[in-house]
Amino acid sequence: MENDKIIIYQVFTRLLGNRMCNCKENGTLAENGCGKFGFFDGTVLRRIKKLGVTHVWYTGVIRHASKTDYSRFGIPKQHPAVVKGNAGSPYAIVDYYDVDPDLADDVNNRMGEFESLVERTHKAGLKVIMDFVPNHVARQYKSISKPVGVVDLGENDDKNMGFSPKNNFYYCVNTQFEPYFDLNDNEGIPYYEYPSKATGNDHFDNHPGMNDWYETVKLNYGIDYCDAGGRSSHFDPIPDTWLKMLDILMFWAGKGVDGFRCDMAEMVPTEFWSWVIEKVKSKYPELLFIGEVYNPSLYRSFVSSGFDYLYDKVGMYDCLCGIMRGACPAKAITWQWQNVDDISGHMLYFLENHDEVRLASDFLAGDARKGIPALIVSSLMNRNPFMLYAGQEYGERGMDKEGFSGCDGRTTIFDYWTVPALYKGYVNRRKLTLGDKYIEERYSRILNLAKTEKAIRFGAFFDLMYANEENYAFDTYHQYAFLRKADNEVILVVVNFSDKDVECGIRLPRHAFDYLDMPETVVRAYNIFSDDEPECFDLKADDLVKVKIKAYDGVAYKFYIENN
Repeated sequence: MENDKIIIYQVFTRLLGNRMCNCKENGTLAENGCGKFGFFDGTVLRRIKKLGVTHVWYTGVIRHASKTDYSRFGIPKQHPAVVKGNAGSPYAIVDYYDVDPDLADDVNNRMGEFESLVERTHKAGLKVIMDFVPNHVARQYKSISKPVGVVDLGENDDKNMGFSPKNNFYYCVNTQFEPYFDLNDNEGIPYYEYPSKATGNDHFDNHPGMNDWYETVKLNYGIDYCDAGGRSSHFDPIPDTWLKMLDILMFWAGKGVDGFRCDMAEMVPTEFWSWVIEKVKSKYPELLFIGEVYNPSLYRSFVSSGFDYLYDKVGMYDCLCGIMRGACPAKAITWQWQNVDDISGHMLYFLENHDEVRLASDFLAGDARKGIPALIVSSLMNRNPFMLYAGQEYGERGMDKEGFSGCDGRTTIFDYWTVPALYKGYVNRRKLTLGDKYIEERYSRILNLAKTEKAIRFGAFFDLMYANEENYAFDTYHQYAFLRKADNEVILVVVNFSDKDVECGIRLPRHAFDYLDMPETVVRAYNIFSDDEPECFDLKADDLVKVKIKAYDGVAYKFYIENN
């Protein structure tokens, strides 16, 4: 709906709700524990919703390669040489029609437990997003849960052809898989793959390195990447992989899922997306497609293909990180939104996700408070959705050395682990510090305002930076200001990225009054970020409105006007 502001809460499902605190480096499931579907009961879901969240992205639901042995349940073992970490990457799928047994209390009823999770989430007034991983699968992909009549990926491939539009995989014909690292397991049994399949990050020989996505194989959507002419497309008749992926999307949509976050969407042709999204939405018109696309030059083609939202990583995210590091000015935000203004409603803003470093890590801001101005900008400046990563609202630092994932400022996606901030926030809240509670309160207040204030949800936006470039009372390197307006409600938002409290004057240009149909008048303005007494603003064209802002914070003054 146009008037609904979407706030997505990304949850790495195996990490949130882990009640064990052993945190042994390279620990097994038995040693370090794992979160479960069942942890997300009504109380937990209400706490998530209380943040202002509308959608929960349950990351890592589909069964993926792991070193944990579930063979007693009829689940094939994975060779450890082609699994990253003990828990494995959630993007090395081994069965598109199954869920991760780690997440179930009763492994034999794991799909039933997921279906109950979807039902509980909906009952809590939240919607469900899950991963769709279309570009690659685990090297030992084999579905044991596919519906009757479904032919498995690669089952009918002609392995004597490097490329065929009828094949699901690409093959390095007559060659064995020989990466540049050891392929033996703990008992000296080597991993064997013949003929070798191409690796997921478009590595089309049989020698991937440690920095490649060696645990995955590339899926074939009808593009010959090694054609003599460079590349060629073969989309007529419809490639077999397209049909299989449509069945998979329909399978999960039928479980009540409300949206798909599509992993590395830009590595899959837009022709497929146009075809498949139209077919899925013909039956499930409200279902969302969110694309992980990093190349800004491709944004519009993916929006045209039917995607509802795309990551704004290379633009707004990188810009805000640069400001927090002191490497670029706050005024650079203007260029970022202008660069995608024609598709602004399709851009998904975020400050953290499973791929990026934590805000509070030593690799970015070092302090969660420094991210508050960026949070305000990301969630209030436009109508588009905002996403946060579980633990961000408690200032999680991501500075653990978990095992396969070293101390890199990120929360591991490969290891069994307990995330300190999530443990405090959801398992033992008595351990929350005053600092943790401050960050949680700021996130909750700001995101709830983003969701409920109509000027934010669907109001007009006016960037004030161009009018303050030469303003002696305003620092465009550290401050950013804009207006939002809907009907007779106006909100003036000003943020301060600096480490000092400031008093600044924001010039409101004549054009703002004309564009927003605002009269010059005196108003009583309330800072909706606080419970302070209202202030009087004398609104005059090309004059200054003076505000005080604390270090690493912002203000949002709401006032009412009589429209001209």
